Amino acid sequence: MSAILESLKGRELRQFDVGHIVIQQGDKTNCLYILVTGSIEVLKDDVRVAVAAQPGLVFGEMAVLLAGEHTATVRAVTQSTFYIVENPKEFLQESPAMCLHLCELMARRLDSLNKYLVDVKQQFAGHDHLGMVDEVLEALLHRQPRDRVRPNESTIRHGELPG
Repeated sequence: MSAILESLKGRELRQFDVGHIVIQQGDKTNCLYILVTGSIEVLKDDVRVAVAAQPGLVFGEMAVLLAGEHTATVRAVTQSTFYIVENPKEFLQESPAMCLHLCELMARRLDSLNKYLVDVKQQFAGHDHLGMVDEVLEALLHRQPRDRVRPNESTIRHGELPG
């Protein structure tokens, strides 16, 4: 993790006091926010869905990668510091280590969501009103994006892995 944070040295650092909004659901900032210190909570439609305090966690990635609005609010629970990455797609193309780090974080989040949905499905087996869980699982496991972006050879650095 320290290698990831080290690679961000020189980028903008921004501090947020307790209770301040880091990212507002519905806004479009086109920035990545990487937690350096502190703890945050993630709210979806004003419902707390997560609390986190691990340095190196990345927020705002879905909005960046999908070129849309932020899908959740991130609020500081304690005084928190973030690296702010402007032009994030360019940054990710130039930093395979950070791109891999982000992929790993997103894979963990997706895995947790899949496990949760399976647990919900098992708990409510035989109840017709939860048929939508099957649809969500199907979409998560089998849906392919319409447009695939394949990196060109100049953006791939063979053998470069995070330290």
